[in-house]
Amino acid sequence: MLTLHQLNAAGQAEFTALLDGVYEHSPWIAEAAWTQRPFASLAALEWALVQALAAAGRDKQLALIRAHPELAGKAMVAKTLTAESTNEQGKAGLTDCTPEEFAKLQQLNADYNQRFGWPFILAVRGPRGQGLTRHEIIATFERRLAGHPDFEFAECLRHIHRIAQIRLNDKFGESPADGNLVWDWAERLARHSDPGFAAQGQLTVTYLTDAHRACAADLVQWMGAECGFDDVQIDAVGNVVGVYNGSDDRNGKQAPRLLTGSHYDTVRNGGKYDGRLGIFVPMAVVRALHRAGRRLRHGLEVVAFAEEEGQRYKATFLGSGALTGHFDPAWLEQADADGVTMGAAMRAAGLPGEMNAINALARDPARYCGFVEVHIEQGPVLNEMNLPLGVVTSINGGVRYLVEITGQASHAGTTPMDRRRDAAAAAAQLLLYLEQRAGAVPDLVGTVGLLNVPAGSINVVPGACRFSLDIRATTDAVRDSCERDTLAELARICKRRGLQYTAEMTMRAPAAPSAPAWQQRWEAAVQHLGLPVYRMPSGAGHDAMKLHEVMPQAMLFVRGQNAGISHNPLESTANDDIELAVRAFTHLVEHL
Repeated sequence: MLTLHQLNAAGQAEFTALLDGVYEHSPWIAEAAWTQRPFASLAALEWALVQALAAAGRDKQLALIRAHPELAGKAMVAKTLTAESTNEQGKAGLTDCTPEEFAKLQQLNADYNQRFGWPFILAVRGPRGQGLTRHEIIATFERRLAGHPDFEFAECLRHIHRIAQIRLNDKFGESPADGNLVWDWAERLARHSDPGFAAQGQLTVTYLTDAHRACAADLVQWMGAECGFDDVQIDAVGNVVGVYNGSDDRNGKQAPRLLTGSHYDTVRNGGKYDGRLGIFVPMAVVRALHRAGRRLRHGLEVVAFAEEEGQRYKATFLGSGALTGHFDPAWLEQADADGVTMGAAMRAAGLPGEMNAINALARDPARYCGFVEVHIEQGPVLNEMNLPLGVVTSINGGVRYLVEITGQASHAGTTPMDRRRDAAAAAAQLLLYLEQRAGAVPDLVGTVGLLNVPAGSINVVPGACRFSLDIRATTDAVRDSCERDTLAELARICKRRGLQYTAEMTMRAPAAPSAPAWQQRWEAAVQHLGLPVYRMPSGAGHDAMKLHEVMPQAMLFVRGQNAGISHNPLESTANDDIELAVRAFTHLVEHL
């Protein structure tokens, strides 16, 4: 097997020969990366190859894309594929297509080439490296056929880098064992889904449903039997809490623990990694420590938070809020869509459902040195940069409103344009204002995600319009300024149009800047892997922003595939990226 020592000691010609086949018929990429020696890690080598291709320009990039064979195409039939491509297409079962599948792929190849002018590129060995199914390949082909040419060009290059990553693993005899373990845990946990969604093959796990409780039971089993945690419990709000004692704990000294974790509930029809990745990565670290018979000085407390998404009840961060002492007693009386109160749901799940037990969950910050969280990025930035990891600088502060504008419903044909009191037109005007206002300021975003005309009709001027406002920024001051301006614009629009409105604030969360010392620990861990440190804000909310209220916190992002899409079944990440996250977490805890 190839070694980094061999590569680092090689001249340019030998170096290029040793990496032959990593990029299809394109030895010039290795030639260009040679100047970046010595490489401290395989990840550093991969990054050098990424940079070499990025600097090459579009003509060379296009030539590389066109050097790849079609999937189940003429080269496969003629058996003229490279050994690497033969292996990959074989592992994906493309050599065993039914006549119908083969015809479908031939048509897709033709349609894609006609639309874009280059062959469709897909890392057919997939995010786990074991091969996508033919159904998955055809579905991805059909989805991407509708893409924009600029996006597809970049997506082909990203898949080429993933192919190269897998081929390098083969050359070096590397297997991302912990990445595979975490990936497999995510697959196993995803078999639990709420009724209705499960029947459609969709992943939905909302607070204290049967699927939610089944997830908790699995986590208890895996933390205890598979990972060797010293204590695993389900607490009074449904959090699964695993503790791996440090050496000081066992010697009666009680060194501060490191707290970590994320949530295991999901949005409706969501992905497998949002939240859950931040549970499984530290579980893998504890498993490795336990199997090696090792103890750190500090204990590790891993919490799988029962609720973060706010899907069943009008409350978010129930799990982490209980740990910070900010669980609102009024939440227990909230009813879901079926009229079941939260307190009743808790009791049906075998939990106390009363505040004394919940209040007892509040953690003493003096007992902890801090909170860290690993999370899939849920955005396109790392994916576009071909970087596996990013260090979070701050979690955006956010505010949400539900707004209703009331005008006058009237006949669409007989009401002149200058006499209308159109509520939907006013909402549209505000939506465009928010888009322009937020777009003018860095790290500020504004969204109208819900938009509804109640009892609307095609031939009626809308008399009412209901919509949401979601405003987020890296600092509270920037967020609050946009909030004030947007509400003032809402008032001006309604006054000018003769309309009434109500605006109910449903959520307000302060920005949570990362604690400098903990951010630096993540940065050191990323540098140790041989990767550049990329600092970025988080536009999404996380449990870390609740723990931020009582202790220092910092987060690590892991690249998502499929343009980083999240809250969506296409949410995905690769075993190699997960492996790097596990190694980064290991470095962090071993250097406290």
